[in-house]
Amino acid sequence: MSWVYTHVLFSPLDFISKLTALIPKPRHHLVRYHGAFAPNAKIRNRIVPATKLQAKQQKVNPPSHKPASTEDRPSPDSPVAPLSWAERLKRVFNIDILHCPECGGRLRVIADITDPLVINKVLDHLARSPPIKLSAITPG
Repeated sequence: MSWVYTHVLFSPLDFISKLTALIPKPRHHLVRYHGAFAPNAKIRNRIVPATKLQAKQQKVNPPSHKPASTEDRPSPDSPVAPLSWAERLKRVFNIDILHCPECGGRLRVIADITDPLVINKVLDHLARSPPIKLSAITPG
């Protein structure tokens, strides 16, 4: 008679340690490519489809008949995200921050303030309180 195990029992601490081992480290990719698909492979631009940004650039500046080189790739500093953060908020959370609640028109972003001290100054000037206590978030 062979035994078939259908359950595994863990103490709460062991269970949490097993779960946390599955969480990837911050800013590490979950998939790594090697060989021709590696980021610095010489032939990568010949086998990987062009991004939307590269396709737009090729329509504006058609490529000449020269061998592929690393100069054909976009620089790491060039933007490749097709959506702005406001569009991402609308898509993911269904929050349209560019919609004016008073007139129904479109707003435009003129600043992105992330410093908690500046946020508190602006809110104090407007005589409003922040939705959460920002002093509890700041390190120190």
